[in-house]
Amino acid sequence: MSNDKQQPNWLFNRYNTSQGIIRQLTKGMSAQIFVGDNSMLSIARLEPHTQGELHSHPEEQWGFLLEGECVRIQEGKGIHVSMGDFWHTPSNVQHGIRSEEQAAVVLDFFSPPRPEYREVGKGFGIAK
Repeated sequence: MSNDKQQPNWLFNRYNTSQGIIRQLTKGMSAQIFVGDNSMLSIARLEPHTQGELHSHPEEQWGFLLEGECVRIQEGKGIHVSMGDFWHTPSNVQHGIRSEEQAAVVLDFFSPPRPEYREVGKGFGIAK
């Protein structure tokens, strides 16, 4: 086994903001995105009192709350979620998220990758 100090191109660190594709989703909410062939990973950061717009997309999505707490909006309901909670959003289901007093960090997985998230940009992409 080699002890090379150079990091391989398949190894990433969530605290290294020079890695991935950075997307400003809305004021107070950004995402660091990593794209594979068949899936996509996004680390979304919400400042306190941030509201993401309700939207939907054809890609399936899983979300995992890594830090903080927030309100997940899906099926027309806002559900309080705590660190360690995770959720599933099927294709074309309207959803959103908001933070309250605390900041939040969410790890999202998309399959297949969302085309609009393959490059630096702004917004959530498709809104319905």
